[in-house]
This record gives sequence, structure tokens and C-alpha cells, in this order.
Amino acid sequence: MTRVRAAAVQAEPIWFDLDATTTKTVEIIAQAATEGVDLVAFPETWLPGYPLFLWGMPPVEQIPLVNAYRANSPRIDGPEIARIRDAARAHGTTVVLGLSERDHGSLYMAQLIVGPDGDVLLHRRKLKPTFVERTLFGEGDGSGLQVIDTPLGRLGALNCWEHLQPLLKFSMYAQHEQIHVGAWPPFGDQLAQLSAEASIAMSRTYAMEGSVFVVMANGVMNNVPGFAGGGAAGIYGPDGSLLSDPLDPAHEGLAVADLDLDAIDIAKVFADPVGHYARPDVFTFAVDRTARPAATVGAVIEAGSTSGGAPAAVETGPDDGSAEAIPS
Repeated sequence: MTRVRAAAVQAEPIWFDLDATTTKTVEIIAQAATEGVDLVAFPETWLPGYPLFLWGMPPVEQIPLVNAYRANSPRIDGPEIARIRDAARAHGTTVVLGLSERDHGSLYMAQLIVGPDGDVLLHRRKLKPTFVERTLFGEGDGSGLQVIDTPLGRLGALNCWEHLQPLLKFSMYAQHEQIHVGAWPPFGDQLAQLSAEASIAMSRTYAMEGSVFVVMANGVMNNVPGFAGGGAAGIYGPDGSLLSDPLDPAHEGLAVADLDLDAIDIAKVFADPVGHYARPDVFTFAVDRTARPAATVGAVIEAGSTSGGAPAAVETGPDDGSAEAIPS
């Protein structure tokens, strides 16, 4: 029997203040460690906070905020991520971090899985930012659709409405995911599909569909004018049941639960979507997990001569991945 103690963070960042929010992140990791937590999961774009201004301001008026937001978005190799990796190592905790990743002139809605030794086990980017998010963030590629082996079990992560994309979800189920981190922003009540109720339904559906534990982390927004609360963090079992104690939507805290991974086998007796409950004779499904950089620059090799006698140079790069067939 394998048991994992997990915590879903429900908290408010120090809005668009990278250094202060990094400090708060380190404090939350330390707090989780005092509760014996093996895995702590943070909300979507926790660093430096979810850009709510995208949803309520005309694009031209957003420019000063975009500039500030970009300046406070961390680089993967930056000092803030190094501090968080050090905290994971110091406390022997696996950390799943949501961040607005700054890569030169572009931003991406990224997630990092940091192991208890401080190593980055997975760096992924949201495959398709949702609606107005596309005005600020770039797209990820299939290389991030990975479930990784860890001492805690097979661990994966997705952002927000990635939980509404059936093929994307199936690509994770097919890798026999056991623990899934779903990272979400604070929730409002202006639109039904953006509400806490809808997002909880997506998380519970993911748990039942994939027969996995879902650690649902999200933010609150008590210091944002016109907003209050918005929290709905929780942990769901492979049967869809809520395992953690409910948190007040307006308060910060950790939703904590002990996960018995043997419960996955029981759930899959009823329905294993990539096993006996699948029909590979009817459906086929393939996932291209090739990394797609904008440019691949590698070694220069000779590839024959031009008509003038000079050798023609061809640039080649490493094979960053391959199309992976996944049975349906």
C-alpha cells in the first residue's frame, strides 16, 4: 500500500510582486512540511499572480499592467525559481508550481514539477491559453504532455481549461497517471463556465474519468478591488469523492488529504478508460510529443558542394521527441 500526503494551496499572491510572492511560496512550502505533506501544489500562474486585468480592461489600457506583469514574471533559470527549488530540497517536498514564465520576449502559462531533491522533473507550458489569455501568453507544445515517475507515484499536471479538452485529458490518462495536479486561478461568478462550481465539476470528472487522485489548487483575491474570495481548493479521489476538508472560499489555507494509491485499482475495476473500458479496435489516437522551438540551431555539417565549388552548410538540431502512439 502506498500513501501520499498531498496539499492543494488556496492562497493569494502578492499581486505582480515576484520577490514577495516567492518569499510567500517558500513560507507555504515550509508550512506544508510541518503538516507532513509530501506533495504541495500551487495555483495557475501563482508567480506573480493570475492576470485578471485581461478579462476586464480594453487592450490598450492594459499596456502598463502588461509591462509590469512581464517584468515580474520569472525565468526558469532565474533566482526566484532557484529559491523555490532550494525550499523543496530543504523540506524534502515535491512541489508543483504554477508560473507566468518569461522566455526572452514572450510569456507562457507554465508549470514546474520540482522533486524533493530540488531537481526540476518536468517543465511544461499550457497547450492553448484560453480566450483573452491568448493576447498575453504563447502556446505550449506536445512535449509537456507527460506523466512522470516519482517516488510518490505517476504524477502529472494541467492548467485550468486544459481539463475541458477531451483528447488532452486522454493523453494523460493513457500514461497511467495516478496523482494529477489541476492548477486554477481565482474563481468569479460572472459567467457559469468560469465559476467555482463548473471548475470543481471538471476536476471531479477528471478524477472519475481517469481513476486518478486530483489535487485542485487555486487562488483567492481578497486584495483585488471589486472581488472577494474565489477559492475552491480541494483533493478528489479516483471515485470523485472529496477527500480534504472544505475551505472557506475567502480564506487562505491548505486542503490536505492522505492518498491511498491502492484505491485507483478499485476504481478501475469499474471503468479503466485505457484498459478494459477502452475500444482500440474502434478508436485510434496518437500524440505528437515533439518539442517545437521557433528555431533549431545545431551543428553545421557539410552536405555537398554548390555550383561554385563551396560546400553547402546545413544546420541540424537534435531530435527533441517523437510521435507517440497511445492506444485508445
